[in-house]
Amino acid sequence: MNTRPQIKLEYGTHRQEEFVLVRFEYIQSLINQLKANFDARWSRSHGCWLIARKDFDLGRFFGSMKELGYIDYSALKINKESAYKSVVKRDYSHRETQKLPNGYLEMLQQKRYSENTIKTYIAYFKDFIYYFNERELAEVNGEEINAYLLELINKWEITISEQNQRINAIKFYYEKVLRKARQVYEIERPRTEKILPDVLSKAEVGSILKATNNIKHKTLLSVIYSCGLRRSELINLKIADVDSKRMMIKITGAKGKKERYVQLSAGLLDLLRLYYSEYKPRIWLFEGQKGGQYTVGSITNVLKTAAHKAGILKRVYPHMLRHSFATHQLEQGVDIRFIQAWLGHESVKTTQRYTHVSEHNFKNFKNPLDELL
Repeated sequence: MNTRPQIKLEYGTHRQEEFVLVRFEYIQSLINQLKANFDARWSRSHGCWLIARKDFDLGRFFGSMKELGYIDYSALKINKESAYKSVVKRDYSHRETQKLPNGYLEMLQQKRYSENTIKTYIAYFKDFIYYFNERELAEVNGEEINAYLLELINKWEITISEQNQRINAIKFYYEKVLRKARQVYEIERPRTEKILPDVLSKAEVGSILKATNNIKHKTLLSVIYSCGLRRSELINLKIADVDSKRMMIKITGAKGKKERYVQLSAGLLDLLRLYYSEYKPRIWLFEGQKGGQYTVGSITNVLKTAAHKAGILKRVYPHMLRHSFATHQLEQGVDIRFIQAWLGHESVKTTQRYTHVSEHNFKNFKNPLDELL
C-alpha cells in the first residue's frame, strides 16, 4: 500500500485567471520543494497552492516532486486541444506498415501470452517505435520514455488501463527481448479505479431466459450464467468438456491459461440435451452457422436482443451474467472461497468485490429515513 503523501493536481480559476491547483497536507518539505522549483503561491480561498496554468509543465512537476509524494493527476484535462479533441482522432495508419523488432512477436508467443494481449502489445509498441522512428530503440532512455507517456496523458487523456498496457508493452521489449535490467519508470502507475460490477437480479435473468425462444440462444445464455463464464471460456467449450456422469463441465482456454471444473446443474443438462438433439454440434459446444467456434460478437448480440425483448432498459452485456451469478451465489450463502475457485480468480480479493453489490449485506440494515417519512 502506498503510504507516501498524496499530491493532487486539478485545474481551476482564481480572479479570472487559469491555474493548476496543487493540494497536499501541510508538510514543510513538500512546500519547500514546490516553492524552490515553481512560481507557486498560496490561496486562502482555495485552500491550496496555485501555479499559473500557462507556466505549468506536468513532466517537470513529476521530475521535481515524485520523490516526495504520490502525484494524482487524474483530474487534469488536456489544455487547448480539448475544444476540438472530440473531432480529432488519433491516426493509427502507421500500424499497418510499421515493422516490429526481431524477437518481439516471437517472445510474446514463446511466453504464451493470450491472443488479445499479443494484439494489444503489438499495437502499442508499434506506436512507440513510430514515435522514436529516427532513433535506435536500444538507445532510448528512461527519461525519454517518461516524456512519451506524459505526452499521451496530456494530449489524449489515455485511460488508466491503456497507460498500464502501454508501459507493459514497452517494458516487455527492453526487459524480455533485449534482456535489460528491470526499469521502474518515473511515471507512476495510477491507482486502479474501484469499479463495482454491474449486476442483474434473479428476476431479470429469468425474464431474459424466458424471452429467448431460440433453444440454442437460450442454452448459450444459460451456460454463461449457470457456470459463471467469460465469453472466451464459452466459445472454447467442446462437447467432450461436458461430463454428465460427474455433473461437471471442464473449462479450458481460461484467463491465465488455467483450467478448472464447474458444476453442471440438472436443469442445464436437460437444456443441453434438447439443444444437442436439435443442432447436433460436431466439436465445439456452440458453433456458428457455417461451423467452427461461435463468435464473441454473436454472444453479445444474442444477449442484447433477449434483454430488449424482456423489457430491460439498462445496458446489458455478457460479462454481466458472470457478475450476476457470483453475486447470487454470495446472496445464497455460498462461501466466497468456493465462488473464487468457481470463477477462476487467482486472488480472493477479486471475488470480494461482489460483497459490495450483494443484497445480503443490507438485509438487516434499517434505513433511518423509513422512520421519518
